[in-house]
Amino acid sequence: MLLYWILLPVVWVLAHIVFRIQVIGRENLKAVRDGRAYVIAPNHIANLDPVLIAITVFDWKRLRILAKEELFKNPLAGWFLRCMGAISIERGKGDTVTLEKITNECKNGTGVMIFPEGTRTKTGKLGMIKSGAFVIAAAAGADMLPVRIIYGTKDGRLHLFCKVRIVFGEAIPAADLQIKDPSHKIAELRRMKNRLKDELEALLKANAFDVQQAETAAAPAAEKPAEAKPTAAAQPAEMPSLPEAADAGPQDA
Repeated sequence: MLLYWILLPVVWVLAHIVFRIQVIGRENLKAVRDGRAYVIAPNHIANLDPVLIAITVFDWKRLRILAKEELFKNPLAGWFLRCMGAISIERGKGDTVTLEKITNECKNGTGVMIFPEGTRTKTGKLGMIKSGAFVIAAAAGADMLPVRIIYGTKDGRLHLFCKVRIVFGEAIPAADLQIKDPSHKIAELRRMKNRLKDELEALLKANAFDVQQAETAAAPAAEKPAEAKPTAAAQPAEMPSLPEAADAGPQDA
């Protein structure tokens, strides 16, 4: 813990030298840091995402960050991540011991950071939301705080000396993350995932850099195909109604 208190200010200074960091919605972060359980759920683009968010939170009570086991294979990187509060998890192997440890710490008021996409998207766009963050939040009775990290580059990825926006949205209350009817577990998980996805997309739309807003505005016009002119002989074909595809179920983070 002593190393964490030493490293946190040092990393904060270095990050603000290398990147131009702007924080939006800090009041939403303060609202959940009152001793209650909370889960921070950010999008994931770059390996430095958890570090940038951790120094933005800047809590002397060390955050717990759920990270994939591969990141700890490098001894130096593994040491640094552990000092910053990261815990490795074996993805896809049902690591219940780590999940139980994280859940218990969250119950006791320790902030937990979990990337709901489970991995980096590498494109700046939001990937598929998985179930891991919701499982821990529900078990811990925790609020979930959506966080959008936005890089001010044309491709939406992290580059040296680029602008960075870290946007904290309004927390999703713990009560809304409980599965009230076990017989509809899949449908309720789908609802939670869609809500978080909508929140994260809204944070991007409201806080994107000008270069990204220009790219988004230009994309529909560029992608819209030319409309074919109807002919007199053309007959409108009937489109059969398709049933809504059922959700395949929760996926491990």
